[in-house]
Amino acid sequence: MRRHLNADILIVDDTPSNVEVLTTVLTDQGYQVRSATNGKKALQATQVKRPDLILSDIMMPEMNGYQLCEHLKANPQTAEIPIIFISSLHESVDREKAFDVGGADYITKPFLVEELLVKVKYQLLMK
Repeated sequence: MRRHLNADILIVDDTPSNVEVLTTVLTDQGYQVRSATNGKKALQATQVKRPDLILSDIMMPEMNGYQLCEHLKANPQTAEIPIIFISSLHESVDREKAFDVGGADYITKPFLVEELLVKVKYQLLMK
């Protein structure tokens, strides 16, 4: 099954270098990539075009990744979008909160490219 190819992925991160690395890695694999610098802008982006997957940082201004996930999961039109958190927060309580708010997976920074790609592909195939 190749449903994951050409998928639309929304990256939500307020650090331009993180967005750049993720964009390069994902576009090299054939994914379509968009980005938003915080949760509020990500919500707006999902209204314009529903992404197939969201990769979100947690610590961001205006609306953090947890709040973004809660908003998306509360809306029937966006509730099914898988959200993978990518964060430098390494504590188990942070991982637990990510899953409690509806996150599909959690990757810690710095991440291995191979791990990222496997988890992205898995979430897209599970849709």
